[in-house]
Amino acid sequence: MHIHTGDTVHFIASDPGHNAQSITGMIPDGATAFAGKMGQDVTVTFSKPGLYGYKCLPHYFLGMVGLVVVDKPENEEAAKAVSQPGAAKQRFEQLFKQLDHP
Repeated sequence: MHIHTGDTVHFIASDPGHNAQSITGMIPDGATAFAGKMGQDVTVTFSKPGLYGYKCLPHYFLGMVGLVVVDKPENEEAAKAVSQPGAAKQRFEQLFKQLDHP
């Protein structure tokens, strides 16, 4: 998802067993981390440009992750360097490939 600085994203909890939260090391320096409660929607305003990696905490290992690209992905190398568990690693590899080769 590509957005601009100051834009807001509303993450919808489609099931009581899901949430959306940022991944440590995968947000720009100075950006505010976010964590939605289980089974509840969360609305996030992205105030800094860069990449924001997010996950569904209980399904992180299964690859339920995503990227929000806010303007220029200035922290791409730092985000790529974050170790990922299980299927999240393969999913982020796909997402970064799409980012690098639209």
